[in-house]
Amino acid sequence: MSVTVPKGFRAAAATAGLKDSGKPDVALVVNDGPQQAAAAVFTSNRVAAAPVHWSRQAISDGRADAVVLNSGGANACTGAEGFQNTHATAEKTAALLGISAGDVVVCSTGLIGEQLPMDKLLPGVEAAAAALSDDGGAAAAGAIMTTDTVPKQAVFAGGGYSIGGMAKGAGMLAPGLATMLVVITTDAELAPAALQAALREATRVTFDRTDSDGCMSTNDTVVLLSSGASGVVLGIEDFTAALTGVCADLARQLITDAEGASHDIAVTTINAASERDAETVSRAVARSNLFKTAIFGNDPNWGRVLSAVGTTDAVFEPDQLNVSMNGVPVCRNGGVGESRDLVDLGSRDVTVVIDLQAGRESATIWTNDLTHEYVHENSAYSS
Repeated sequence: MSVTVPKGFRAAAATAGLKDSGKPDVALVVNDGPQQAAAAVFTSNRVAAAPVHWSRQAISDGRADAVVLNSGGANACTGAEGFQNTHATAEKTAALLGISAGDVVVCSTGLIGEQLPMDKLLPGVEAAAAALSDDGGAAAAGAIMTTDTVPKQAVFAGGGYSIGGMAKGAGMLAPGLATMLVVITTDAELAPAALQAALREATRVTFDRTDSDGCMSTNDTVVLLSSGASGVVLGIEDFTAALTGVCADLARQLITDAEGASHDIAVTTINAASERDAETVSRAVARSNLFKTAIFGNDPNWGRVLSAVGTTDAVFEPDQLNVSMNGVPVCRNGGVGESRDLVDLGSRDVTVVIDLQAGRESATIWTNDLTHEYVHENSAYSS
């Protein structure tokens, strides 16, 4: 599976010793062409990591030959030395592959505020380059994990071309043009501008609507590489639809593996005056700690849903709000509906539907519950 399903790509993983666990912590994905078109979206966090600053510039010309990733250290808030370490990582990768450092995207993930041990990382990059293969995608997906419990991979194949993707993310999952680290490859032939437009739209309705804990990372990157090796020239509409499917699959996997989560929650707002209103209302509910803890306790407390809806600037009348939880209409016209005792929250999947009765637009935000395990994980992360 993953990023080596499309033709023209190789990938690998290596163990550099960045993780105390001794597990693989360096991944490399290489585009062998014949074209090296690329697009990316990055975090909108103003405190952005050194690899984000480097990669924004590297991909600005619409080309990338390789992506090198490390877990075990975010290289964020590390000043000039951190940026130089990113530069050195790109230079090392370029020298090993015989390409330009300016065509290497660099991604890092892990603890913020510590310098990367370059005496370990650079030999790890060398080991990954030596292990490159056309079936190395699965290994690469495993090497970028931090608090993830499973690797995330997704594939689309059809119409003579394919798309493959890998992602990591289990905490600090909140949108800002992208979410966590994601590498997507395709052997379809598209120009960089088309790739960028397709990626923007795909992330808008997938990763940007994946909101686990409301905390935006300093390192979020989604990069899309096109080799053109299938020879299939696609229109942007068809490609965007397929790409969106891959991104949606990966986004759902991120939510399912969110730190400590016991419920995957789809909050959908329907009949809104605008798509923005629908997204705003769904996100307000998804970010409500009161709502999230109620779901953890298997408590269908729909009053917490209405309370969150009421904090938004969306168009609605309070006495026209309807709410269903797992198919049970617990709130009708802003008041009591069916008994909440009819709602079964014992399964992993939870659906909340909010009807604003104000228009025809809709949007879904994926989130998860807030559990004891999440608090424990994040209270001890740096130690």
